[in-house]
Amino acid sequence: MTASPISSKQIAAPAIVVNQPSASATADSSAVELTQVCTGSEILWETLIREGVSVMFGYPGGAIMPAYDALPKFPQLHHVLVRHEQGAAHAAEGYSRASGKVGVAVATSGPGATNLTTGIANAMLDSIPIVCITGQVASPLLGSDAFQEVDITGVTLPITKHNFLVTRPEDIMQAVREAFYIAMSGRPGPVVVDITKDALQKSANFKWDDTPVRLPGYRPEHKPLPTDLQRAVEMIHSAKKPIIFAGHGVLRAGATGLLLELVRKTDIPVAATLLGLTGFPASNPRALGMMGMHGEAWVNKAIQESDLIVALGMRFDDRVTGNLKTYAQKAKKIHVELDPAEVNKLVHVDLPLIGDVREILQMLLPFVEYRDRTDWLTHIDTLRGKSAVIDIKHMPDNGKLFAAHVIHDLWRLTEGKAIVVTDVGQHQMWEAQYYRHDFPNKLITSGGLGTMGFALPAAMGARFACPDEEIWVIAGDGGFQMTQAELQTLVQEGKKVNIAIINNGYLGMVRQWQQFFYGGRYVATPMSSPDYVKLADAHGLVGLRVTKRSEVADAVRRARELPGTVIIDFRVEQLDSVYPMVPAGADLDAMIRRPEAVVEEAEHNPIYETGKDD
Repeated sequence: MTASPISSKQIAAPAIVVNQPSASATADSSAVELTQVCTGSEILWETLIREGVSVMFGYPGGAIMPAYDALPKFPQLHHVLVRHEQGAAHAAEGYSRASGKVGVAVATSGPGATNLTTGIANAMLDSIPIVCITGQVASPLLGSDAFQEVDITGVTLPITKHNFLVTRPEDIMQAVREAFYIAMSGRPGPVVVDITKDALQKSANFKWDDTPVRLPGYRPEHKPLPTDLQRAVEMIHSAKKPIIFAGHGVLRAGATGLLLELVRKTDIPVAATLLGLTGFPASNPRALGMMGMHGEAWVNKAIQESDLIVALGMRFDDRVTGNLKTYAQKAKKIHVELDPAEVNKLVHVDLPLIGDVREILQMLLPFVEYRDRTDWLTHIDTLRGKSAVIDIKHMPDNGKLFAAHVIHDLWRLTEGKAIVVTDVGQHQMWEAQYYRHDFPNKLITSGGLGTMGFALPAAMGARFACPDEEIWVIAGDGGFQMTQAELQTLVQEGKKVNIAIINNGYLGMVRQWQQFFYGGRYVATPMSSPDYVKLADAHGLVGLRVTKRSEVADAVRRARELPGTVIIDFRVEQLDSVYPMVPAGADLDAMIRRPEAVVEEAEHNPIYETGKDD
């Protein structure tokens, strides 16, 4: 049988046991070549090639070994041997985010498959299309607690768009084709294809079928009614204090140019979510910056005063809204969103426009007209002047190195053109504040799940997608240590990324919360690190250490000039915090601000001294 229908809301659906030939797989009329007898493993790799796959990230093991044994027959596929399966999933995500294609990860059964789950969940929450191929014990052993058996379709049920369990070789092609279709269509997301070992070993007749995939009951595409579009135009024209929200959906839809045109025609300012930051140029006069918990204070204040919000491809996450009871009470809300399940989930909206952001902007643009919004824009400038975060030029220059210095200088030296891949924590928010993004899809970061350890393997995936781009990892000392083993993958593959470790000797964001809300009791947050210069040398790489701002530029220039991966250990001020900050559950404009006098003196943590030059 073919895949059973999945919800039009695109929530996780039950696993599919594919155990009968699909109609399309046996339709002679759509075949493009003669039938061949192939093993399931050969069918798997051939199908991936025909789906446009050229690189995949994986780790072999018992149940998936028949597939790896057949891999040399398919030189078109480049397999990247990661050092941990979580790295494979994140690398597939990074590849997908940078290329716009489906990323592919491969793992064996049991622990191999379960190690993928963090990356799968990350892709689910950030709407990234990846397909994970996992080996499974032989079908007669299913449910017997066999060696390295885990019900991975059951485990991943809540964190995939869909998943398959394939027990026969003749069903592999159709399951993989449907997996790619589901991953990319509608709101993108991860799909798992779990294939039993005997299905990989046995042979079956294989005839390629290029008929478009159709799944009964699955309706990933939506279009708004003309009357709703007309109402949206009227709301935009009548608004005196409107704001556009640019979310990740703007980038996923390829709608950055259309958003620029909308702003040009309407003169409405734009605020961005973290994942939407590169959807609108930071240098544009109508760019307000990032909203939310660590967004600009004037942006949050303007949102609270606005009378219309046009939300494009975002989901009103709690890190964006603060206290829902007091959130933007004066504003009517238009929500342009592809996934109906996200509409009215957290914030009631006055007008939902369900559909692709790009298509809806194309429908709206011919009808929107210019309105004079001078008073509103002048007021926002006044808010900006009163509540701007301390500019980089006014950060203390007293011999100490601040993370803001590092990131600002990195932006200046790369001219904002690098692909930046961040981990999760304070450095992630500082990057959002001090690296000004003018180019689409140049920031890759973990948003919804907030996964430490994401950056290094995701940057590796981005490197395979964009071989000619400059790529920088910005990671904290905590997150970097989680997946640092992937350094050797970069070495083995001969790939270059530059790595900036914002090293403050703490789990910085947790420490900040402990400072603000837990009486300064720094429990389990002081953190030692290896000597990153020696670590780089152990991998055959170059490592540099920076302790003063005057050293930043030379280190960055050297990293850019050297041919291989370079690690820079930036020893930044330990007790610096990310400002402004909306406390969890507080009103959006009730922000904790940086003390105006001077950044607090650091109480040096002895652990931080580890690895200094003798």
